[in-house]
Amino acid sequence: MGEAGHDLHSLFPGEEAILHALKMEDARFRDLALRKHELEAEIQRIESGLDAASDERVESLKKQRLLLLDEIAAMIAARKVE
Repeated sequence: MGEAGHDLHSLFPGEEAILHALKMEDARFRDLALRKHELEAEIQRIESGLDAASDERVESLKKQRLLLLDEIAAMIAARKVE
């Protein structure tokens, strides 16, 4: 699977306005989104056989991705209550 289905708009449906505002206004959010995109690309290369990695490495990357998504979700939630 490519990036489709893993982009932030797909992962957080209905939050397009908040995602856009965060992207435009929050450097930390932009850094998190970029890192998430990079991790996603690395995981996809490994899972498609283009890059080699141990199972432990793949699990570590997936855990990092989940932590980023948790932080992004918290930023979205905080923006909702503002």
